[in-house]
Amino acid sequence: MTAVAQTHTGLSQERGLLRFITAGSVDDGKSTLIGRLLFDSKGIFADQLDAISRAKHKRTVGDTIDLSLLTDGLEAEREQGITIDVAYRYFATPKRKFIIADTPGHEQYTRNMVTGASTADAVIILIDVSKVKLNDNGSVDLLVQTKRHSTIAHLLQIEHVVIAVNKMDLVDYDQTVYDRIVAEYRNFAARLGLKDIHAVPLSALAGDNVVSATDNMPWYKGPTLIDLLESLSVYDACHDEPFRFPVQLVARHNGHEANDFRGYMGRIEAGKVSKGDQLLVQPGGQTATVKDILTLDRSLDSAFVGQSVTILLNEYLDISRGDMLVSAERPASLLKTVKADLCWLSEDALDGRRKYWLKHTTRQVSARVTAVESLLDINTQERRPADTLKLNDIATVSINVQQPLAADAYDQLRSTGAFILIDEVTHQTVAAGMIRIETN
Repeated sequence: MTAVAQTHTGLSQERGLLRFITAGSVDDGKSTLIGRLLFDSKGIFADQLDAISRAKHKRTVGDTIDLSLLTDGLEAEREQGITIDVAYRYFATPKRKFIIADTPGHEQYTRNMVTGASTADAVIILIDVSKVKLNDNGSVDLLVQTKRHSTIAHLLQIEHVVIAVNKMDLVDYDQTVYDRIVAEYRNFAARLGLKDIHAVPLSALAGDNVVSATDNMPWYKGPTLIDLLESLSVYDACHDEPFRFPVQLVARHNGHEANDFRGYMGRIEAGKVSKGDQLLVQPGGQTATVKDILTLDRSLDSAFVGQSVTILLNEYLDISRGDMLVSAERPASLLKTVKADLCWLSEDALDGRRKYWLKHTTRQVSARVTAVESLLDINTQERRPADTLKLNDIATVSINVQQPLAADAYDQLRSTGAFILIDEVTHQTVAAGMIRIETN
């Protein structure tokens, strides 16, 4: 009996694939920017180009192609000229492969932005120069959605932030406007705690500084957007983390064999495991020794993060779906009370009297939000008391769970530090959470 698995050829510190999202307010040009990246990097097929050339909802004049239609795939998106759902696109350059998530700009679709950002290595935050208010005293008023998306990027621990100051053609490529916007954003990012900030002036519609450099902004000496994306370092830190293996399925023999096969199937979320390793079963607390590691077609001496495997143990233990096999030397924290940053995604407000399902890795437990400790003000970054949460609110909360969770702090390990809350009645996802564990 073996698990469906993917072959791992070794550890690579620098990943050739970059996952990034675009974020910003409505009509900042996110879909057009992605369309320009795909078009200029030859990442679209001739039939796709022909289809959008004949599209009835295009917003360009004459024969000019509306590149936003490459990602706005829903009919409602094309009719309204907005992005509603997250659209994923793939393209590659000679130097790197990319997966893009085009996320909505409307505040009501912020939950979709959270979905796209959860697996991203980088975020491109577009700022439309025509919408930014330039004050007489030299300051700049950033849009609320710019602040909201930056806050979410910080909460989700996205490593790289690229500020794309878009539509520079509308201000005659004025360097002063660009410098003021970037300075204001860097001040805001510093208060927020964002560190790796890059800025590029561009025009997605005209193609300035997207894939090719432009003569319109000779004062800008930095890389184009695609050059910047190709140069961002992406290191798989999960290789260095302690072993984490949420059990998805307990595999038994098929009933026609004499051997009593019992294997534990799942995906390695962090670290590595080898034959003979001492493991701990959480939350039960039993210790075990790895007997064998199986993939689809062979036995392995060791397996690494990202692989789907079946683990056999020397001991006969009561292990089921939702349990986690972890490093005996560096186990996860066992939590009965979960402190977390929570993004509320439902149009129905949080009801502290109700129970929700908390889904964490492969484990699902009954839970109740016992306290909203502080609600974050997106504009000021200040926190204030609150009794409930409404759509798009971000807050620090306390949650009691019926059975203990084996978890890590989100800023240490995303895969075992994240969870969602599910409505018990409608089965809709109502919130996404990032676990915070205080260290003494």
